[in-house]
Order: sequence, then structure tokens, then C-alpha cells
Amino acid sequence: MAYKDVYQGWQKDPEAFWLDAAKAIDWVEPPKKALSDENAPLYEWFKDTKVNTCWNAVDRHVENGRGDQVAIIHDSPVTGSKKWITYVELRNRVASLAGALRAKGVEKGDRVIIYMPMMPEALEAMLACARLGAIHSVVFGGFASNELAVRIDDAKPKCIIAASCGIEPGRVVHYKPLLDGAIDLAEHKPEFTVIFQRENEVAHLEEGRDFNWHGFQYGVDPADCVPVEGDHPAYILYTSGTTGQPKGVVRPTAGHLVALNWTMKNVYNVDPGDVFWAASDVGWVVGHSYICYAPLVHGNTTIVFEGKPIGTPDAGTFWRVISEHKVKSFFTAPTAFRAVKREDPKGEFVKKYDLSGLKQVYLAGERADPDTIEWAQAQLGVPVIDHWWQTETGWAIAASPLGIEELPIKLGSPSVPMPGYDVQILDEGGHPVKDGELGAIAIKLPLPPGTLPTLWNAEERFRKSYLNTFPGYYETGDAGMKDEDGYLYIMARTDDVINVAGHRLSTGGMEEVLAGHPDVAECAVIGVSDDLKGQLPVGFLCLNAGSNRPHEDVVKEVVQLVRDKIGPVAAFKLAVVVDRLPKTRSGKILRGTMVSIADGKDFKMPATIDDPAILDEIKDALQSIGYAKA
Repeated sequence: MAYKDVYQGWQKDPEAFWLDAAKAIDWVEPPKKALSDENAPLYEWFKDTKVNTCWNAVDRHVENGRGDQVAIIHDSPVTGSKKWITYVELRNRVASLAGALRAKGVEKGDRVIIYMPMMPEALEAMLACARLGAIHSVVFGGFASNELAVRIDDAKPKCIIAASCGIEPGRVVHYKPLLDGAIDLAEHKPEFTVIFQRENEVAHLEEGRDFNWHGFQYGVDPADCVPVEGDHPAYILYTSGTTGQPKGVVRPTAGHLVALNWTMKNVYNVDPGDVFWAASDVGWVVGHSYICYAPLVHGNTTIVFEGKPIGTPDAGTFWRVISEHKVKSFFTAPTAFRAVKREDPKGEFVKKYDLSGLKQVYLAGERADPDTIEWAQAQLGVPVIDHWWQTETGWAIAASPLGIEELPIKLGSPSVPMPGYDVQILDEGGHPVKDGELGAIAIKLPLPPGTLPTLWNAEERFRKSYLNTFPGYYETGDAGMKDEDGYLYIMARTDDVINVAGHRLSTGGMEEVLAGHPDVAECAVIGVSDDLKGQLPVGFLCLNAGSNRPHEDVVKEVVQLVRDKIGPVAAFKLAVVVDRLPKTRSGKILRGTMVSIADGKDFKMPATIDDPAILDEIKDALQSIGYAKA
């Protein structure tokens, strides 16, 4: 069946489409109805069901005779260790941990914060919560104490599960002191914590409050799966990079199971038993959806990778993991590929490994510039698919669904909307614009299963953030356009569309041009305030390893490129070469923070920033071209 037919089938009868997809899930009480609209515009899916996520992700595969299949591969170049866990081992470990949590009073509806690095025990903690019907909230390991404290006060967890430390190239990140600091700062105090002591660092445990992961499970009866209602929250995930009060995205249990399971074959083109690798972190939405839940629910083998695309030990790490573990479908961020390309532009490392088992690559998290996609296609010889989604949606809004049909790739586009998403481009008044015109990207309600129904304890904020601007639509906060074939182009966050002398221009479109320059490995464009034109674009360029051309020559050439490809209307005249760009730990470039520095405004240090020292380098670069005066 072609994509067009599948999408039209959903449009014609959404209820039948999702009820059909729901047949792949093991229900305690199956759905009779898909959509509940009595509280519109707050819609909910599969409310009339009873189900358990952990049963669907673990136990049913054991019951169906696949217990000996590997469920999780842990590959950790930073500790030099590898581990394989079968589905039957995973079930026993998760049931034991859940039993120990239950013995300490954790039950359905209780919140549990998980603060761990990329280790299998992080997934086991998530699944143990799901087994009991407890609501987990994973906080990125190594987050600062005050940020963790804010999340403790919002989620009010009964307990916190953490590791003693995380391991980064060349350093140990001390988690336990950060956790202790967060509990001191928080008004809400968890009843107890469970600490996984890693060999690299054994943390001090507070008598009576902190329990050792292994000792705490000793002699405890394993727990069975607790059925929960379809609209019961599976987890809360706080959106990254927020200032002040973070937004707790709620993920409902039943819709989450149905949607994620549907994507594994239809979008990522894997069958049960295939190895799937999402090179992300459990602290981000990609880690929730595509390291933990979707691959396991679908019966795949998932990889938990503790390392970096470069430096652990070299730019060939990705290819080693793919070759060694026979990865069929690989998912990473464009940022990661840009880092690899910068170190190894000619792909010398790719040639060292047998990548014949790799069938497709998916990119998400930042716009995938055409240059990066072309490089990856040339090196790997497989489809490289940019796809677009958000923490809020939990799965792809737009993609090329390889399990349905391999659509032509249009560089710069994450392809077409997935079933469930009626994507519209609107002007400021909420009216659809013509094909090819830039506007706000909005999705006609209801959103599909698995997307957020609300924010944790903040319904009014949910309405204000997503529903009020365009009544009847979910506001994505992204700007872009559609072409005549229905392909989407995500050009920028709405606030990254700049107004140059009355012309609305996309910084993303300019970045695409800059990235096409042979010496540019990575780039960012921001709009800075200008007395005459309102805003002016400024480009930041990171050059390829081995590029020894004078910086002023490269700058001159990219300015001319933008003039040639976008036109004088862009007023693009300023660019500066920098060693690196400020990013969140998940790889998103902190453009808003760069704008504040350029305009001399106060800003809050982003909680998720990878390395705060970069901001001083950005300030120096801006001052060299007459901005960031103070």
C-alpha cells in the first residue's frame, strides 16, 4: 500500500485507523472506542482500556517464546564494557526492582524521579515504574542541583532512583552530591532514594534514606504487572531549555503504546528481532520513545550507548557499533553527524567497518542541512531520512515512512505528515497560506494517540502554550512552509523568523546556504537588533578539521553565497568564524541565548547547556564585529 493510501485511510476514518493499530497491543481490557472528545479541545485516546506498558515491552515477548532474544545491548566505550540482556533476564530484573519499590510503598500513581546515565539500569528503572503503574520522570543525568530541585518540587516523587556517577570522556560526573544538593534545595522531600553504585565511584549513602540498588532488592518478592487505565500517565518529561518553571509533558499510557508500536515498522522499517539504535540519551524524548519503549514493545533489540560520536575513541565509533551489533535502523541527531563529518570529512573511518546490515538512517532534533544529508548518503549508501517531531508529540509528525513506501527525498524537508497529523501553515490571523509561503506550523486538533493531552498539574499553561493562539489547532512553535507535493519545510522556531526591513526571513534558510560551503562544518544564523532595518542576520561558522583557509576569505564567500541564493533582501553581510557553538546536551543550538548576548540583554544560563564557557567565546566573537557591547 502506498503512503498516500495509508494517509487517506486515516483521514477517512481516524477511529477505525487507530483501533486497527491498537490490535497489535496486549490489552487487559481492549478498546471499544478510540477518541474521547467530550472535553475538547482536550482530547484523549483509548480511555476505556486497561493495559500495562511493562507487560507489552517485556513479559509478552517471554510468554510468546522469545525470552532468549537479546532485548538490550549496553555498549560503553567510556568504561570499556559491553553487556547483553535477554528478554527473560530483563523481565526478572525489572520484576525484582519493581518488587523492591513496592515493598517500600511505591504504588500506582506515585511519581518516581530517575536520574541516571546511559546504562541498562536506567531502562530497568523506567520499566519497573511502568510495571507498578508508577509515573516516572527521567531527569537528564548530571543536571544541576537547582534544576533537579525544581523538578522534584513539581513532580513530588515518592522516591528517586539514581546512579553514583556518570562517565564522560576524561571525567567522572558526581551524581550523588548533585542529588543530595537537590534534595536539600527542594521543599518536597522524597521518602527514600535508590542508588546504583558504579565501580568508578562509590557514593556515600545517608543512613535510613538512601538504599543500595542491589541490597534493597535482596529477598523481596518480584512484582506482577499492574493494569492501568488507558489515560493513566506513563511518565512526565520536562521540556529542556526552559527558564523558570519547566513544562511537564504528560504521556498517556495506551496511546503511547499504540502509536510507538505503529512507528517501528511503518516509519523505521524494522521487524521484531531486528537491532534498532537511537544514539540519544534516556533524559530526552528520543531516549524515552526510541531507546526504551518503542523498540521493546515492538520486540526489537535496542542499544544503550554510553559514549560520544567523536572522542570515544574516534570518529569511527558510530560505524563500529553499527557493524559489531548488526544495526539495521539507526537514529541520531544532525549535530552528531556534523561532528563526525568535521573530524572525518572524507569518511576514512566508514571504510574500516562492514556496514552491509545497515538499511536506513534517521535524523532529528535539529534541522538536517542538505550538506550533512548528502555527506551521509555518499558515505553510507542508504536512505538518510530527516524527520521532524517534538518532545510534546513523542513521535514523528513528518517523515518518509520507509516501512510503507520509500518516498523521494527532498533536501531540506522532513518529507510528509504521518497519519494522525493534519499539518497546516497559518498566517498570524490563523488563515492557511499558499504553498511555498512561510507561516506558523500548526496541527489541526485532535492530535494523534501518544501525544501530550496536557501538562502536569498545569492545564491552563497547556492551553496558553499550545491551544489559544490558533483555536482548533495545536501550535508547534515552528515556522515553515509546504510545497505543492505536500512536503513540509521546517525553517526555524517561530521566534527565529527575523524581520529585515519588513521582509520575513528564515534563519534556517540562510543556515542551509552557509552549510553548503565546502569549508563549513556547522553553522548558526541569528537575528540581531538593528536601528535601521529592525533586525539583521549574523552567521557563525565552524570550519572543517583541516581547513586552513583565511577566515576572512570564507566569510566573504558565504556572504556572496547568501546574496546569490536568497538575494540582497536578506541583508546578510556579517559572519564570524568560531571554534564551536553553544548547545544543549541534546545537541540543539542555543540561538535565543546568542541573540540575548548580541543585543546586550540579560539572560538566564540555560539549564541544559553543554559547556557554559562557550558563551564567553560567542561574546568575544560578537564584539569583534561590533555587537554584544554590554
